[in-house]
Amino acid sequence: MATNGDGRRELERLAERIRYHEDAYRRGEPELLDSEFDELYDQYVELADTLGVPAAERLDAAPGADHTEGFETVEHRVPMLSLEKLSPNRKDSRGAPIPLGEQLAQWYARRLKELELAPGARVPLLVEPKIDGISVSLVYEAGVLVRAVTRGDGRSGDVITRQVEESGAVPRRLDGLASGALEIRGELYWPISAFRAHNARLERAGERAIINPRNGCAGLMKRKDPEGLGEAGIRAFLYHVPWTEGVALPDTQSAILGWLRARGAPVYPEDQFARVGDAAEALAYCEAFGARRGALDFDIDGMVIKIDELRWYARLGETGHHPHWGIAYKFPPERKATRLLEVSVQVGKSGKLTPVAHLEPVELAQTTVSRASLHNFVEVERKDIRIGDLVYVEKAGEIIPQVVGVARDARPPDARPVSRPAVCPSCEAPVTDEGIFLYCLNEACPAKVCERLVHFASRAAMDVEGLGDKLVEQLARAGLVSEPHHFFALTLGQLAGLERMGDKSGQNVLDALEKAKARGLAKVLVGLSIRHLGERMAEDLAAYFGSAERLLELAGRYVAGDPEAVAALAPDKGTGAIEGLAKKTADVIFAELDSPRVRAILAGLKERGVSLDAVVERREEIAGVAGKTFVLTGTLPTLKRKDAEDRIKRAGGKTSGSVSKKTDYVVRGDEAGSKLEKAAQLGVAVIDEAELLRLLGGA
Repeated sequence: MATNGDGRRELERLAERIRYHEDAYRRGEPELLDSEFDELYDQYVELADTLGVPAAERLDAAPGADHTEGFETVEHRVPMLSLEKLSPNRKDSRGAPIPLGEQLAQWYARRLKELELAPGARVPLLVEPKIDGISVSLVYEAGVLVRAVTRGDGRSGDVITRQVEESGAVPRRLDGLASGALEIRGELYWPISAFRAHNARLERAGERAIINPRNGCAGLMKRKDPEGLGEAGIRAFLYHVPWTEGVALPDTQSAILGWLRARGAPVYPEDQFARVGDAAEALAYCEAFGARRGALDFDIDGMVIKIDELRWYARLGETGHHPHWGIAYKFPPERKATRLLEVSVQVGKSGKLTPVAHLEPVELAQTTVSRASLHNFVEVERKDIRIGDLVYVEKAGEIIPQVVGVARDARPPDARPVSRPAVCPSCEAPVTDEGIFLYCLNEACPAKVCERLVHFASRAAMDVEGLGDKLVEQLARAGLVSEPHHFFALTLGQLAGLERMGDKSGQNVLDALEKAKARGLAKVLVGLSIRHLGERMAEDLAAYFGSAERLLELAGRYVAGDPEAVAALAPDKGTGAIEGLAKKTADVIFAELDSPRVRAILAGLKERGVSLDAVVERREEIAGVAGKTFVLTGTLPTLKRKDAEDRIKRAGGKTSGSVSKKTDYVVRGDEAGSKLEKAAQLGVAVIDEAELLRLLGGA
């Protein structure tokens, strides 16, 4: 029987995975689909509930919004809400899983009741494939495309009109519409064949392949220079019209698809959607469609089930998060058994040692898988994974292969346990055990050096276009670069002399490095690969100190134990000047900042003209928000936590993680915890998301 200690360790393991994927999302390099992240978080919440973990001590489910710096953001006329999902993690009052068919039947029965129809009535449903792409809103006036916008946080998104036009994914003019206006919604996606061809071109050029079509499509649509996008082959399926002015529409969703097709809009082929009579028929169609996925030239992760008759939509209404007229059915992940041949150890930029499974090749989700993540050695031991075992492999979100279990009854007699390494496989320095992870602390470790350099040039940090993994590895092997500031001393001759480089490509890299000099202190801090110093903490440190000079001065005093420096941040209380900067985190961050190596890097960057000052973001103060302090608690209906905080800050307000007499508002979401009790004790005003949005006035 599992002990409470086992449960706590498992909860921390889940928390580590959630933090990792939150960081990946904010870097613009998500490795999980939103639905997969939701499932991971559901597991965390379920275990936290079982252990009785107070809400104030739990993580927030906040993978972030899709806003990209430099893109105009506009508000949607009608919010782009997400659909309710049929979840394999949903349980009844006794803790038993509720089958998806039963969940769908319950959803259908609720809709009949809301429409005041008899329990046995049949309301036709439309079943469509759930495209694994990026949602887009298109506004046409007199048949001409005038604006394309991403979903964003559901209420506002980024304008990507030029990118969509250049891609050729949707028509610039609709047939037969000489007047009026309407909005059409759909999904932009990258066909599998076009995606593979693009990756082949990248690999021939020595550049890093894109991880999956969805992430690649999102990245292309956020290219600030859209020239050449038409060559990538991005396509679209359009399916929903939320509003019109002066344009008459059919009265069913199935007829809408035909209406769109007649006007030249790309919609699903007629054999890939169906109008059915009730929930049972819808479930049967979903299950049958799953067998067809492998033959499609686009990725789908489920099906969408909608009430077909549009006249019911207004009556059914919506919550703040999802409409009542539709629901999403998610396919179970494909799982295959294969043999574990060996386990290697990968060294990351922070020195983290990650076990990687080497497998007998197996076809999974349309690709050949021969390597898979084992996450960490605690996970390997918990699952009792041994070399030689027959293991079960899935693709998390159909993207990242991972070993999810072991066929113990098929274990061969010579199966070998996976040993924790005592030394780093790259430099043979002793490793240290920190919680669920092992680390190499040798700063000169070749693997760490290369990974740090790659990270410094990456999109999450200095965003140096053209300075990819393979080029960085060449530079490191040639002895031209071993620390970040060395990039800015490179010459055209050095770059042009490398494999697959020439004068033009070398000059492009030098131009990109020159542009990167103005990224500012926060991006530099992210690029230093300091443990616990992610994007959010880097932004907060940069905003508070304003310059590297002031930050390093404080770091030196903090490490020396200067009482004033420690008191200024109050990390022992977790309520100091920098949100979330607890003592353990502060000790690690400031020790590394004060180290001779980091000080030398920052001095070298400054010498080469890299800005080490904070970039001041544009703020438009709003009365009622400016100067006020907000505390967010629970999960908000539509806004992600970080997005809500960013909007408050842009309006001149402040956010805090704890309630005090200085707090002006506590913003309450679902599953709000002890912060509400503290607010009541102190007489602090409690508002919901709707009131927050009213205060922000669309900021």
